[in-house]
Amino acid sequence: MNATNPNAEALEGKPLHIALNGWFWDQPHTGSGQYLRHLLDALHRLAPEHRLTLVIPSHMRVLDALPALVDVLPVQGRFSGHLGKVLFEQQAFPNALKRLQPDLAHVPYWAPPLRSPVPVVCTVLDVIPLVLPEYRAGLLSRLYTSLVAAATKGVAEIVTISQASKNDIVMRVGVPAERVSVTYLAADRAFHPEGSRAEHDAVRARYGLDDVDDFVLYLGSYNAHKNLRLLLAAYTYVVQGAGSDVPLVLAGHTPARWGTRQCPNLPRYIAELGLEQHVRWIGAVDEVDKPALYRLASVFAFPSRYEGFGLGPLEAMASGTPVVACNTSSIPEVTGDAAYLVDVTESKAMAGAILALLLEPEHARQIANRGLARSREFSWRKTAEGTLAAYRRALARMRN
Repeated sequence: MNATNPNAEALEGKPLHIALNGWFWDQPHTGSGQYLRHLLDALHRLAPEHRLTLVIPSHMRVLDALPALVDVLPVQGRFSGHLGKVLFEQQAFPNALKRLQPDLAHVPYWAPPLRSPVPVVCTVLDVIPLVLPEYRAGLLSRLYTSLVAAATKGVAEIVTISQASKNDIVMRVGVPAERVSVTYLAADRAFHPEGSRAEHDAVRARYGLDDVDDFVLYLGSYNAHKNLRLLLAAYTYVVQGAGSDVPLVLAGHTPARWGTRQCPNLPRYIAELGLEQHVRWIGAVDEVDKPALYRLASVFAFPSRYEGFGLGPLEAMASGTPVVACNTSSIPEVTGDAAYLVDVTESKAMAGAILALLLEPEHARQIANRGLARSREFSWRKTAEGTLAAYRRALARMRN
């Protein structure tokens, strides 16, 4: 169980000291890493009177982009591999809290400690292992999921990033709905529809796209829930309707091994479909290049069948690019009526939506404008405001 805070009543309305688990700080290509970086910056901008301490493993040296006046506490230990991660989460981080004695702790991903000397707020971005069977394979995976699910029941407040995720957390973890709050994410300020010709030309050249005028973009991981087989099947129809001059560009970190339960063999599937000449793999994309890449795309396609939030479609909309996605989990919450949404199993429907945007420029502009307006409804300031409110609720709950 997590400890109560005897001074919680005295802290009401006063500056707080918040200690954050910084395990993902040096992994900005992950959703958890991006969330931590954006949240820390937004909290500091919104309420600089609060003291923020980032607790990290001592081996972590990449501390670029750390906001000014944020403290860092490196903790010593052997934290390599899955076991090292668990030791950091369940032993090293709580021990650091004993030393720091903050008002509360925030674990910004789904791994709260079973025991803590101070109240804990935990952000659960999604509960994919509890929803999708392919992510429950393996004894270690099941044990870890059981551990964090049990620990989650003892935290003071749970923060999540969509109503869809909240519903899953309440149902599958078994916590009361009143202990789960929703704080939506937002696209970074770098994602906007304006860009220079020089920037765009440089990004085209960097990723081997300087020979194409139009392309459909997917940017993300290749895990099973991303549902890339649907997009690839849809593209067989897109090629028939739009011709061979509009490639499908697949961007993202290429997995170390294809053909597992969590990572289907997409290269083989592409070959089976005869799409080798119509698909371009461009690999990992540098964060600074992503806004231009979105802007250059004619369509952003996002076939995922489960998302805690779905930041990719929002970034594309903020960049002025029309979006085709699936009408499942949190995606409708993010896009509203500003994107084409299709069923997660309907490859022909996805192909039809992509073709409508490729072949009808005026319609594509209308969808893009709606997406741009929709994206402006989200901001990291709102996320930080909701998170600070969650901190106060956690302290009040411990007081009572």
